[in-house]
Amino acid sequence: MTPSVSLNPIADLRQLFTFPFMVNALAAGTIVAVLGGVVGWYVVLRRETFASHTLSVMAFPGATGAALAGLPTSLGYYVACTVAALAIGRTGRGGRRGYGAQSAAIGTVQTVGLAAGFLFLSLNQDVLAGPETLLFGTFLGITTGQLLGLLIVAVVSLAALTALARPLLFASVDPEVARAGGIPVAALDAAFLVILGLAIAATSQLTGALLVFALLVAPAATAQQLTLRPLAGLALSVGFALLIAWLGLAIAYFSIYPVGFFVTTLAFGLYVAARVATARRR
Repeated sequence: MTPSVSLNPIADLRQLFTFPFMVNALAAGTIVAVLGGVVGWYVVLRRETFASHTLSVMAFPGATGAALAGLPTSLGYYVACTVAALAIGRTGRGGRRGYGAQSAAIGTVQTVGLAAGFLFLSLNQDVLAGPETLLFGTFLGITTGQLLGLLIVAVVSLAALTALARPLLFASVDPEVARAGGIPVAALDAAFLVILGLAIAATSQLTGALLVFALLVAPAATAQQLTLRPLAGLALSVGFALLIAWLGLAIAYFSIYPVGFFVTTLAFGLYVAARVATARRR
């Protein structure tokens, strides 16, 4: 039976929890939203959206390469994003020359990743049957094993980020002063990129490789339009990410269109609303 919206919101809500695949999708969306909201707040603060975009692109060759080798696509996400994060992290980001070297490395990694992804795609006819799933995401087929993997990655990533939170915040706001104070800025940059790679690999499994920004950058950017306080901003970023994930999945369940479209549209709408509210307040 095709799901349909009724005039009874309680009945519609019950429909969302009728099938195990939708329960798994909502649980995965919750995990990904919390992880993306926290990591994304640091991404926006550190102005590393270009790096996060490149790492999201690397999810595409990771998934297609894993499928070509007969391995789980989720494994390909994690391997490709982590390797790319390590490659970018080796260039550093401190000083003008550091930023220039990192930008060059990011562009190079992105170009190679896209080329490899399309090569793997052309070599594997099975992947060619549904490339839109890899690029734009789906809430179908999220297994209990994948859900457990997402949870483990999220717990490990958030635990590492919590341990690095104070020095990472300092190094993000003023890296030169942090370096003068003895904080290992280069090591923190590399560690954060690895955490970012894991977060993107996890998020890509729900949103697809091209729409990671909807849960990684947009909620954090919206939160930082409303407040610059770290704890309040983190809370708002996670809250917005959860709202976008839950509403996007719910609307997609009752629609024929992919979940990525609704998640992206909701994220964009929230950001525009925050910009308008901030402009009017000023």
